[in-house]
Amino acid sequence: MVCIAVLSVMLSVLCSCTPQSEEDRFIDNLLSRMTLEEKIGQMNQLDPSWDSEVKEQLIREGKVGSVFNIVGAEQVNRLQRMAVEQTRLGIPLVAARDVIHGFRTIYPIPLGQAASWNTGLVEQAARLTAQEAAAEGIRWTFSPMVDVARDPRWGRIAEGYGEDTYLASAFAAAATRGYQPSIAACVKHFAGYSASEGGRDYNTTWIPETLLRDVYLPPFKAALDAGAMSVMCSFNDLNGLPSSANHHLNVDILRDEWQSDALLVSDWGSGSDLVPHGLCADKKEAALRCINARMEMDMQANIYTDYLAELVREKKVDEKQIDVCVRSILRMKYRLGLFEHPYVSEQKPAPYSEQALVTATQLAEESAILLKNNGILPLRDNLRILLCGPMADQPKEQLGTWVFDGEPDHSVTPLNAFLTHTDNPDAHIRMVAGLSYSRDRNTTRFAEVERAAREADVILFFCGEEAILSGEARCRADLNLPGAQAEMMDMLSATGKPVVMVVMAGRPLTIGKQVEQADAVLYTFHGGTMAGQALYNLLTGKAVPSGRTPVTFPKMVGQVPLYYNRHNTGRPSYDPPMLIDSIPVGCPQFSIGQSSYWLETPTEPLFPFGYGLSYTTFMYNDIEVLPVEGQANHYTVSCCITNTGDRDASETVQLYTRQLSGDLVRPIRELKGFEKIHIPAGESRTVRFTLTPEQLAYWHERKDNCESRVWLATDTALFQVWIAPDSRCATVPDTLRINL
Repeated sequence: MVCIAVLSVMLSVLCSCTPQSEEDRFIDNLLSRMTLEEKIGQMNQLDPSWDSEVKEQLIREGKVGSVFNIVGAEQVNRLQRMAVEQTRLGIPLVAARDVIHGFRTIYPIPLGQAASWNTGLVEQAARLTAQEAAAEGIRWTFSPMVDVARDPRWGRIAEGYGEDTYLASAFAAAATRGYQPSIAACVKHFAGYSASEGGRDYNTTWIPETLLRDVYLPPFKAALDAGAMSVMCSFNDLNGLPSSANHHLNVDILRDEWQSDALLVSDWGSGSDLVPHGLCADKKEAALRCINARMEMDMQANIYTDYLAELVREKKVDEKQIDVCVRSILRMKYRLGLFEHPYVSEQKPAPYSEQALVTATQLAEESAILLKNNGILPLRDNLRILLCGPMADQPKEQLGTWVFDGEPDHSVTPLNAFLTHTDNPDAHIRMVAGLSYSRDRNTTRFAEVERAAREADVILFFCGEEAILSGEARCRADLNLPGAQAEMMDMLSATGKPVVMVVMAGRPLTIGKQVEQADAVLYTFHGGTMAGQALYNLLTGKAVPSGRTPVTFPKMVGQVPLYYNRHNTGRPSYDPPMLIDSIPVGCPQFSIGQSSYWLETPTEPLFPFGYGLSYTTFMYNDIEVLPVEGQANHYTVSCCITNTGDRDASETVQLYTRQLSGDLVRPIRELKGFEKIHIPAGESRTVRFTLTPEQLAYWHERKDNCESRVWLATDTALFQVWIAPDSRCATVPDTLRINL
C-alpha cells in the first residue's frame, strides 16, 4: 500500500508539470463559475417519468445533472432545452437508460452472448445497440454488467457473462468498445455483488481481498482499460461495508491504484440504502459517508441535494471534495460531445436495420448450446413436426429480462420461423402448446398434445422460463423447470416419438431427468428478437451449433455454488462415492470413504463450463509448449485441430492451466485463452496461444505488523497446460516450469 501511495504522489507531481489539455481548461473554467448549489445539482440524477412537473422545475433551477428513463429524441430535447437554455450556465443533461442487450432490436441476454464465445460479434451487437439508443437521445447506458456469477439461483446471472473471470473480462472490454463513443458505457456493479449469500439479490457478500482481486475485480479493470466512461456502485455490503460508502473500493482501488477517472454513480437509491443496511442512522449521515467514499453521482436518492450543502456549511465536507466529483461528471459530458451538440436529431433512422437483424440472428445462433444429440438433429426434410411447450410462440418472453424498449411485435418466434419457411405448413407443421406459460400447472390440454405427438415424426418441446423469472430481484431456490413442464416432458417421452428439447431460460436449470428423456437438447438463453429464426436455422441444419456453456450446469440445486475452477481440497473425490441409497444399514462410519462429495450426487456437474456439441466432430493433436525465443518465461502453446466430420463448423478452442504448488492453493483449472475458429470439413487448423508470467500471476497476501499487504506475483512452480474443447475434457496436459 505504501508503494501505491508514493506512486500517486509522483503522478500528481508529474501532472502538475504537464500542460493542461483543452478538456481540462474547459472544465476548470466552467467549474470556477459554478455555485455550490449548481455543483450539487450536477451530482443529482433523477427519473422525471413520474413527478414530472416537480422534477422539470428542478432541471430549470440547475439542480439535475442527469435524467434517465426518458426515451425519444423529442422528449430528451425538450428536457435538454430546459437545462441548456433556461439555466444560468447552460450545462447539458446526459440522458441515461438501462440498455442492457439491445434497444429496439434485442440481442440474446448477456449470459447468452457469453455462450457465443465470440467477442467480435458481441462488440458489433453493442455498437448497433448504441446507434439505435443514441438516435432516441440516450447517451448513457448502465451496461455492461460484469459480475462474475457462480450461483445460478441469483437472478442477475442473466445480465452477466458467466462464472469465469477471463471470459467475463474479454466480453466486458468488447461491450465497452461497442457502446462507445455513441453512448457512455457504465461497468457495474462495483463490486462483489454476485457473491451474495444464498443467491439472493441485494444480500451480503463476504470476499477475502485476494479472492476479490483474483476473481471479481479483473472484468471491471478490463472495461476501464477499454475506455469505460463510468462505473456503478453495487447494492450489496462487501465484508460489512456497502459499496456506495466503500472507500477501499472507490478510492484506494478505483482512483489511486487503477488511476481511473471514470464517473462513479450509485445504483438506484443505494446511497439512502445505507440506512436500512444499518451503516448510517439517517440519510444525512448516508450523504456524508457517500461523499467521503467519492460516490460522485446520486441516482434517485436525493441525499446530495437534501444534505450536501448543509454538510459543507457545517465543515464536515470540504467543497474541494465536491469539485472532484463534479469534474468527473463534466468530463463525461465533455467526452460525449454534449457541450457542442446537446440536442439529438429528431429525424432519426428507423430501427431494426438489416445489419441489426442479421447480427441478432447470428448472435442468437452462436449463443445456442447443443447439449445432447442422438442423431435426430439436424432435422431431415419432409418430417411431420409437432411444436409444443410454453415457449414455442412467446414473442415477449423470448426477449428476456431487462427489456424496456424492445417490441414483441417484431419478434420472430420458433412457430413464426417454421411456418414462414415451410412450403406446405398444413402438411408438415403443427402447433399445440399444451401449456400457456412456463409456470402454468393446468394439464387439461395434455391429451390434445399427446394425440398430436403420436401423429408426428418428431416433437420439438420448447420449454424454460418466462423472462420475469430472471433478472434483478428474481432469484430462485428451485432450479427445476417451473409449472407442469416436467410432467409434460414425461408424457412426451412416453409416446416413444423422438423428442428435441429446446430450452429458453435466463439461467442454467437442473434438467438432468429431462436430458435423459430427450433425444436432443438445444439450450438457448433468452435469445432476443430473432431467437425463433436462429433456432429454426439450427434445428434444420442451415446453421451449425457452436455455443459453449459460460457457466457450470448443476445436477441439483444442492450442489450450488458449483464452478469449474474450484480448489481440489486435500481429499478430492477421485472414485465414485457411495451414494445414500447404496449405504448398507449399520455400515461402519469410515467404510464409505473420507473424501469430498455429497451423499445424494457425485461432485460432477450436469454439464461443465466450456461445453457444447456440434453437427461435426473435432480432433485435437500435436499439443506443444515451446519457449518464446528472447522472452524469458514466455511460452507458445499450440495444437492442431481437425474437423473430422462432414460439416463445415466452428470450434471454440480453450487454453487452461493448473499451478501445482505455490504460496497459496490454486484452482484445478483456469481459463487463460480461447479462440473461436471456423474449420471446413476434413481440414485442419493450428491454434497458437502465448502464455506469459502476467497471465499466471495471482494475488498474494501477508500481514506485516497487523497490516494486510497484497501484491500480484507469479510463483516459481510446475504448471500443467491443456488445450481442450471444454474445462473437463481429459486431454493429456503438457507441463512447464516457470522460473522467475
